[in-house]
Amino acid sequence: MDLALLRTFVTVHRAGSFTRAAALLGLSQPAVTSQIRTLERQLGRPLFLRQARGVTPTTIGDELAHKAAPHLDALVEIAETGLDEDSSLRTLHLAGPPEFTAERALPALTEVSGDAGQGFALRASFGNAEETLEGLAAGHHDLAITTARPRGALLTATPLCDEEHVLVAAPRWTACVGPGKLRRKGAHALENFPVVEVHESLPLVSRYWASVFDSRPAASGTVVVPDLRAVLACAAAGAGLAVLPRYLCAAALERGDVVALLDPAVPPLRTYFLVVRTGTLAMPHIARAHDWLLRAAVDWC
Repeated sequence: MDLALLRTFVTVHRAGSFTRAAALLGLSQPAVTSQIRTLERQLGRPLFLRQARGVTPTTIGDELAHKAAPHLDALVEIAETGLDEDSSLRTLHLAGPPEFTAERALPALTEVSGDAGQGFALRASFGNAEETLEGLAAGHHDLAITTARPRGALLTATPLCDEEHVLVAAPRWTACVGPGKLRRKGAHALENFPVVEVHESLPLVSRYWASVFDSRPAASGTVVVPDLRAVLACAAAGAGLAVLPRYLCAAALERGDVVALLDPAVPPLRTYFLVVRTGTLAMPHIARAHDWLLRAAVDWC
């Protein structure tokens, strides 16, 4: 059986789409379709059921993918790593949100990237969840950190850690609104207060309001800046209220640069996922980074 046909088949199986598989393989969609039909003729059985959006593997298709994929992944690892003595140093391409990647992931990976000559070179890029997952699926990244769990078999996600969100402001705002007033009036106590956020849609504030107050924020963003570290700086300077991950504002809270306006019994949480292309954990440098981040995340929760 032609290995090229099997490689195309496994890619389609993981991508769930001829179109996406073609992009990943650098082929035209008709070429992918032709290869799958050739393989189906050789086996005498259909491998996929064509649907309006993508394809679904048949029972035979699932069985073939289960048997073939690990061996193809191993061959890819041999081809990419080579047999040189110096091949142990590979480059890991990491992608994720700028703040979490900079504050959490990169310091942890820096500890292991050059460890005893068994590590890897490291390259990082930042982006939102959609951009990061698209880049990972297209092969631009090896490992991604995202707050969105991907669908389909092309990508495999593992929960990494949960981050707690905190409603903060500069200390001077507590004269106008404090925990007592918030407990009595809820979100109504905050209707006229300025808000600092990362996007006009107020994603963090909206999530906090829905979780804690069971409502939607009435205010609009007074300061909108696409970096949580800048949001923290603006909030500390007195620009308005902000919702921030506790890990990011913990030091500022301890110094008194900002204060937590509320301490809900069940604080809002957001889950981060560690995502790889299915099968790539067979590559030692990706597996090493994946395992190290999971170990480090135990202390982040």
